[in-house]
Amino acid sequence: MTVAIVHSHPGGLTAFSDQDDMNEPDLVQLAQNRNGETTRLLSLVLTLEGDLIGRCWINPQEHESLALIRSVGNRIRLHYPSHGEGVSSPVFHRQSLAFGKALTQDLSMLRVGVVGCGGTGSAVAMLLPKLGFRLITLFDKDVVEETNLNRLHGATWGDAQEQRPKIDAVARSLTALGLGIDVKTYQTWIGEPECRDALKSCDVIFSCTDDHAGRLLLNRFAYYYLTPVFDVGLAIEVSSSEPPEIQALDGRVTTLLPGSTCLLCREVINPIIARDEALKREQPDEYERRKAEAYVIGEGNPSPAVVLFTTDVAIMALEELVHRIQGFRGEDGATAHRVRKYHLLTDRKPGVRVNEHCPVCSTGECWGRGDVEPFLDQV
Repeated sequence: MTVAIVHSHPGGLTAFSDQDDMNEPDLVQLAQNRNGETTRLLSLVLTLEGDLIGRCWINPQEHESLALIRSVGNRIRLHYPSHGEGVSSPVFHRQSLAFGKALTQDLSMLRVGVVGCGGTGSAVAMLLPKLGFRLITLFDKDVVEETNLNRLHGATWGDAQEQRPKIDAVARSLTALGLGIDVKTYQTWIGEPECRDALKSCDVIFSCTDDHAGRLLLNRFAYYYLTPVFDVGLAIEVSSSEPPEIQALDGRVTTLLPGSTCLLCREVINPIIARDEALKREQPDEYERRKAEAYVIGEGNPSPAVVLFTTDVAIMALEELVHRIQGFRGEDGATAHRVRKYHLLTDRKPGVRVNEHCPVCSTGECWGRGDVEPFLDQV
């Protein structure tokens, strides 16, 4: 937590005034006298047009302009010095005809994290540059296998034979597009400490992991760091007959941020499975012992997966982000929880009974808390 001054200029000045320049160094000195020399002071000006400009004081003699200010809610509003002035590349001309030039510029400013580079994650990642995103971070600990090739975008037969990390296969394909993409990769489980700074640097995160423990972490992260997380899932249930009959085929996109219901309250996450996954990761021998004694839930058979639907769910998540920035669906177009039932040709927005005591999404006590020890208050 840090102190920030937010004010406006009734006369309409869209910059810091001479009076601001004189007064704020004294406030910086006061804050540093109280809380130490590393204390920072933020200063924001709200303009008559509804924009924000800001700076961060390092000490009473030095400040830096804020490169980007995000305001998150049903809409995600971005504020930066050259907003609306960027010249769009010819690559995005057709997109600009639909959404205007400002969208491509906005997307190019965002740092995007993709957690999980399987069927849905690789589809999200491969579509990001084609929308105008340039700063992408990939998180996945797994390698490419033959059974991945029917849905893992960017992966080749050679990747499967060499068991190349999924993040490397996807990053290679992103770079090969030649669109000036900056890609960072982390081949580890998302909960490892080495991922924290990278996560905190993201403006938006796509949660495409299939493990409950990873989702549990990102579920908290969205609220602690005010970072929109778009969580995606695909569930296919089939009969035991031959050929199988589709009994359920559901794609889901859930948007996590303050004001929206979390994955725990929606019962998307099973804490018991998350516990077992943590045990398997940290104490594999103990996990196998308990599994043999039926104290943990085994993996069972692999889940069905079809590239048509993993890719479509990825597109649903990207649609939600683009709407929240550009607003193409209108004022009431934001959807916190959307389920597409492919076998029934319907889209649904299921309601939920919110747990009023939920420490993540109901009380607001953790919203925007940022850095705490232990990380995300997880023991």
